[in-house]
Amino acid sequence: MKILVVRRDNIGDLICTTPLLAALRRRHPEAWIGALVNSYNAPVLERNPDLDAVFAYQKLKHLERGESALASLAKRAGMLWQLRQMQLDVVVLATPGRATRGLTLASWLKPGKIAGFDDGSARASALDLRVALPPHDAGHEVEQVFALAGLFGIDGSPPALVLVPDPREVENARALFTAPPARRIALHISARRRAQRWPAARCAELIRRLASDYGAQTMLLWSPGQGDHPQHPGDDEKAAEVMRAVGADDAAAVPYPTARLSNLIGALAACDEVICSDGGAMHLAAALGKPVVALFGDSSVERWRPWGVAHRIVRPESRDVAGVPVADVLAAYAEIASNTGDQSGLARNR
Repeated sequence: MKILVVRRDNIGDLICTTPLLAALRRRHPEAWIGALVNSYNAPVLERNPDLDAVFAYQKLKHLERGESALASLAKRAGMLWQLRQMQLDVVVLATPGRATRGLTLASWLKPGKIAGFDDGSARASALDLRVALPPHDAGHEVEQVFALAGLFGIDGSPPALVLVPDPREVENARALFTAPPARRIALHISARRRAQRWPAARCAELIRRLASDYGAQTMLLWSPGQGDHPQHPGDDEKAAEVMRAVGADDAAAVPYPTARLSNLIGALAACDEVICSDGGAMHLAAALGKPVVALFGDSSVERWRPWGVAHRIVRPESRDVAGVPVADVLAAYAEIASNTGDQSGLARNR
């Protein structure tokens, strides 16, 4: 059997699909299982033991300066033609929020069957295997995606998230810490959505308090800018502001711009706990088994909380992360630091 799973959106979405991939592998150990993703989230699946191949295409909005859109489209067409020639048995459209997204693409690949979510529309009737689309907040994203497992005769709860860091990236990040600190804490300050951004001054205050209260070194992580690319402005200025406020010579902070997703995965793996806003870094940390303090703004805690690890949710009534006091983050960190063996994943709103 040849199964292709399609998940072409964000980092967290793809991470939340890895339990489905693992379950498919266990159910069909001799099958060829591949994934179709985009170049932005593809590093999530590097070294994934449940996949035989990863096919990644570059979205035009992710092109670097000077890269040819025509060349990118030609490369994508060649990749899709290769998939079509493979005579796939099943193409799985694994995005629960958009029931028939990718249906035209899946049909063009000429598989034996197309599996996905049925939203009751006439278009969804083109799916050969389908499960009812769950309501938007009917459980965690992992659970919603895993509803597709039943189409393959798979019962039970989702297995764990799967993410295998590059050992070299982990070692490179670990080497950035100076004298061995009592705790290595990752603080990720980049967030795509405005309501998920925590002010630089509070990040700096938190770093100082973690050093004084726990003897911790905090690895300051952020997405750097890519030149003058308007869609990749980065957070270099915010990181510089944090470091100025902490003190350039203060060993409390270890600055690390993560230019590549593999850098970020390695850095998170090198730390003991992670503090960040809801987003891709949070899901990466959960997949690495790290206890997480997650700052939530206006997104759904029920659907997007860290999956399968000890965590605490800090969320202001304003639903804007900018309103989160440092004291609340410290209190949440104290809870996970005092019981890092707790894997209940209990979320506490503050």
